[in-house]
Amino acid sequence: MYQHIVFDIDGTLINNEEAILHSLQDVLCETMGKEFPFEQLRFALGITGEDTLKRLGIGNIPVVMVRWVELLQGYGHMVSVHEGIEELLKTLAGQGYQLGLASSRTRELMENDFDNFKISNFFKIRVCSDDTQEHKPMAGPLLKYMEWAKAKKEEILYIGDSVHDSMCARNAGVDFALAVWGSHTKEIPAAYYLSSPAELLPVLEK
Repeated sequence: MYQHIVFDIDGTLINNEEAILHSLQDVLCETMGKEFPFEQLRFALGITGEDTLKRLGIGNIPVVMVRWVELLQGYGHMVSVHEGIEELLKTLAGQGYQLGLASSRTRELMENDFDNFKISNFFKIRVCSDDTQEHKPMAGPLLKYMEWAKAKKEEILYIGDSVHDSMCARNAGVDFALAVWGSHTKEIPAAYYLSSPAELLPVLEK
């Protein structure tokens, strides 16, 4: 059965939706002189920052990305680890599962932000957007994880909160569990629907 439990970060391990949307709203206001409501920006959750800015028609993306990251740091007080995640990771590690990450974050953002949370120490293999040519919803992040971990697709369960995560898993031939605590919906294709992190454990016992 599964030997590798691979997680998305944003919305799955940590609750940072508000921080992402506020900082994106701010950088667009600075860059375009226009205010976007959150509902027009929610598509950004789960894809890379670069892809988000491309879809919004932003020029000079590298410069704007740097500014977006700067603004995001100002909303750090809004970011927290989802309830039950730390306990889940401790249990999984104790049971011998290999824990990994497949994220749309850049490695710089991973190191400057996610590594401030002690749960980051549970993950040895981390796939960031810098590591692949293909990004979610394509299979690239999970294919790279398989390459680095020397894992077979049937040995992996991927856990995420967005349709992009679901499609990434499907395209890679990997089973997917939806983190409903982050998605707030069950209308995303998944093999398993988890209302809380603890609900993963009975799935793995089957």
